[in-house]
Amino acid sequence: MAANNIPYKIYLSENEIPKQWYNLNAAMKDKHDPFLNPATGKPCTKDDLRAVFCDDCIDQELNFTDLYIDIPEGIRDFYRMYRPAPLVRAYCLEKALGTPAEIYYKFEGNNTSGSHKLNSAAAQAYYAKKQGLKSITTETGAGQWGTALSMASAFYGLDLTVYMVKVSSEQKPYRKEVMRTYGAQVVPSPSDTTNAGRKILQEFPGTGGSLGCAISEAVEKAVTSDSCRYVLGSVLDHVVLHQSVIGLEAKAALDKYGVEIDTVIGCVGGGSNFGGLIAPFMGDKIAGKNDIDFIGVEPASCPSLTRGKYVYDFCDSAKTTPLARMYTLGCGFMPSASHAGGLRYHGMSPIVSKLYHDGYMRAVAVEQTKVFEAAEYFARTEGILPAPESSHAILAAIDEAIACKKTGQKKKILFGLTGTGYFDMAAYKQYNDGTMTDSIPSDADLAKGFASIPDIPQNK
Repeated sequence: MAANNIPYKIYLSENEIPKQWYNLNAAMKDKHDPFLNPATGKPCTKDDLRAVFCDDCIDQELNFTDLYIDIPEGIRDFYRMYRPAPLVRAYCLEKALGTPAEIYYKFEGNNTSGSHKLNSAAAQAYYAKKQGLKSITTETGAGQWGTALSMASAFYGLDLTVYMVKVSSEQKPYRKEVMRTYGAQVVPSPSDTTNAGRKILQEFPGTGGSLGCAISEAVEKAVTSDSCRYVLGSVLDHVVLHQSVIGLEAKAALDKYGVEIDTVIGCVGGGSNFGGLIAPFMGDKIAGKNDIDFIGVEPASCPSLTRGKYVYDFCDSAKTTPLARMYTLGCGFMPSASHAGGLRYHGMSPIVSKLYHDGYMRAVAVEQTKVFEAAEYFARTEGILPAPESSHAILAAIDEAIACKKTGQKKKILFGLTGTGYFDMAAYKQYNDGTMTDSIPSDADLAKGFASIPDIPQNK
């Protein structure tokens, strides 16, 4: 126990695992625009989505009214294997920085998948099994989502095909082997196994791929296979819903010690972990109960919030998915091969996009070398080797704490430590060898991506 009576790690009991998810959609006064059917230009109905997604997930996706949605016991049974996750007071980091700020982080790496992704993987696999499906398919960037879903698929007895962004499969071969160990078939994307993959390879010879490419292949696999559905690890509203267990547990742990947070920070790629972390805190802000500063941190190499456009765009590169109004770099944008593979997505969650557009949060873009500098500092002070994605949030938290040192402010800062970096040693080696570089797209690069945004009336 620390001197001020706040322990290093705040644990909840097993009985305090949330029994309901927090639906941020219902808390938002102004809802985000609906998904559009690209064939009709009209809002998507349940029937439009049924061929791609599980029925229960569609119901959650279209639920804008229920603030709390029950978590089935079959999912809570899975959660009990690794939840509740600890909330940690970063005393060692605070001391090293010499800051008057209090720094807390919600650690989601205490499971074999090494990340927060298991929270939604368990839910979506459960609903697929409940529906009587035999198989599911998905994409993965850095491999954390694919690993989580392979674990959940094995638990619920489902066949799984994972399209893994090619550059990530090359950078993280052992992450691929973990997926295979749990029974998943892993296909580097883009591949020659789908029409979408072959088209992308023809247009971008030698490409390392992107999440948008991998989504295209996974969706094609789902709609052309019997008893199969596509499941997504980020972006969509029901994924943000499932990840709200992060924010709910964090808030409950902080409430135990009367800690009122001033700043909440998370990395943003597709937006699910950030949306889940902020959910109950943001709901209170919308209701006028707090004035928390919410900060989404994205890679400068793929800056959808800070340099993107708020328009309707396809969620995949092959333009087969519904249209979502979001901050986007264009579905044809091909990001550089940065090591934060989980953040290499052209668009952003419609929920997060709407909150950003309406001024409820802010966003910053950071360079890769600075991210790894912060990751190294954190590893040496707090003893956890963080994932490159998580390290974006670490960098922003350190920057905020240093600013407090200069001003004397005693802010209370919470950030999401979404996972561990033990499968990212090629990236750490590159940083330690001094060969890591930063890639920031030029305005001309962005213009090429923006040219792929559909020319529809809603974007005029």
